Amino acid sequence: MEMTNHIQEKLKEFDLENSTDFAEACAYLVSEKRGKKITIIDLREKSIEADYFVICSASSTTQVRAIAEFVDDELGKAGYNIVHRDIDTKWSALDYSDVIVHVFYNEVRDYYQLERLWEDKDNVRIYEYEE
Repeated sequence: MEMTNHIQEKLKEFDLENSTDFAEACAYLVSEKRGKKITIIDLREKSIEADYFVICSASSTTQVRAIAEFVDDELGKAGYNIVHRDIDTKWSALDYSDVIVHVFYNEVRDYYQLERLWEDKDNVRIYEYEE
């Protein structure tokens, strides 16, 4: 329970109405569940589907589900409901309209290489959370 309070307090530091901050908040939540290789892709000038993709890797299928459920639960507590979710053992996608979170099992991420769809490296950055 104390962790949840800490998480909800941290989420208050983000302007969740702003898609850039929302993507940062999602990356933060993923980092809290030990997601790896967290990447934020800015799609604002590339796609009409979403403003941002937040992509991360998980070392087990259990962790894929745990990260996806944690992000969904914490954003739900903050008042942000998911538009659509696909939770699979090796690839989960959480659609919050302006931001879509992709949680991949390591090998699946390596196979699909979602980041390669956007070759312009200016819109891709690695998220690094510092406490």
